[in-house]
Amino acid sequence: MRSLSRLFQLLCLLLASGVGNLYAEQSLQMTAELNSASGFLQSDSAAQRSLTLTPGASQEVKDELPPMPTIDLTKAPDDLWQRMRNGFSMSNLDSPLVADRQAWYLNRPDLLKRVFERSRRYLYHIVTELEKRGMPTELALLPIVESSYNPLAYSSARALGMWQFIPSTGKNYNLKQNWWYDQRRDTIASTSAALDYLQYIYEMHGDWHLALASYNWGEGAVGRAINKNKAKGLPTDYAHLNMPNETRYYVPKLQAIKNIIAEPALFGIQLDPIPNRPYFGIVERSGNMDIALAARLAEIPVDEFIALNPAYSRPVMPDTANSPLVLPADKVQTYRDNLENHEAKDKPLSAWLTHPLKKGEKIDTVAARYGINPAQLRKLNGITARTKITPGFTLLVPGKDAVGLDSIAGRLPQTPAEPPRATKKSKKSVSTAGSKRRTATAKVRKPAPKSAAKSTRSTAKPKKR
Repeated sequence: MRSLSRLFQLLCLLLASGVGNLYAEQSLQMTAELNSASGFLQSDSAAQRSLTLTPGASQEVKDELPPMPTIDLTKAPDDLWQRMRNGFSMSNLDSPLVADRQAWYLNRPDLLKRVFERSRRYLYHIVTELEKRGMPTELALLPIVESSYNPLAYSSARALGMWQFIPSTGKNYNLKQNWWYDQRRDTIASTSAALDYLQYIYEMHGDWHLALASYNWGEGAVGRAINKNKAKGLPTDYAHLNMPNETRYYVPKLQAIKNIIAEPALFGIQLDPIPNRPYFGIVERSGNMDIALAARLAEIPVDEFIALNPAYSRPVMPDTANSPLVLPADKVQTYRDNLENHEAKDKPLSAWLTHPLKKGEKIDTVAARYGINPAQLRKLNGITARTKITPGFTLLVPGKDAVGLDSIAGRLPQTPAEPPRATKKSKKSVSTAGSKRRTATAKVRKPAPKSAAKSTRSTAKPKKR
């Protein structure tokens, strides 16, 4: 019985082995057929090659494909433009008007170059602020549409600065405006106010295109246009709303610039890289300080100082402004060292004096007394033909230690008493970025309480913020 049992076990092993070999042969045959059908075996000789399996070994197909390109978002790019591209998150607008605006910008390469160069001072700060708020970084391109990145831009609707605020809305957003300075021109303060408003209108509409239309036209006007379309059973997106021509072209302008920045080589544009690091640093100050002296202590031209500190209208920065100095990042330490040496010599930080006009005293007489050109004295004090001058009128006059008088007299930004006149345009014409004249965009309103969120504006024409 034991012999019969062993014989039975042996027969079972042989049978299993035969079945295994049969499966192996069938597997090899199927593999050869599949390879032949897929083109892996390109010749008869290759098809006739024998395939053998090494016991315990495995086979695999090794593809010699190039690795797929990847973007490491955990590593900050060296170029600020690329950092901005990584944060593009707004849906693209599909409209023939985008191609129209692209052509307009591309036909003006000198304008693009000038605007991009001007933006270098401010882009890092704005992109950083957008990222902090989780907002699309293409909004950093909006000042190109609004002001060509000119912090001194002034429109026919009395809108001022890179983000174009009108006086009333500037006050709503705590942008101080007085004889000494206007924070609508201030890079840091106006950027914060503009992003506050953009966040507010985005949360209102839940759509960035509608938010931008509101930024240009006003949230009340956009809301009414949406309600009209709803009543007619029409779509309520940006492309289908009935709106003024300027607002119709507003988002296409931004989309066109975004497209150019996203693929500059595709459009034949040479986009010089911008280092992905702060352009400027902030230095706290106390007490009055002369603008010309601050520029000298930082060892930078007055023009550069004003470009970074454009809010001030007078040769003296008052302590009541309670605002820090904005200086090139590589000049912050230079300024501190020179300030320490200046104060060690017990020199004043402001050499300008106040002079109240006496009865019968003329400005020309005062100018001669302090050794300054009468025209310069008027300009530095914001005196125009409409300024009413009476006894007691206080003038800023230079003291004996005042520096940089000639360099600053013609460079200080002024807020004109009257805005530039708007030129008449045909109904088919379109305002363009970079133009000093703009019929203006929406009036930025302070976010209303939830219980009174409905806009009270009745005008249907675009107005400046």
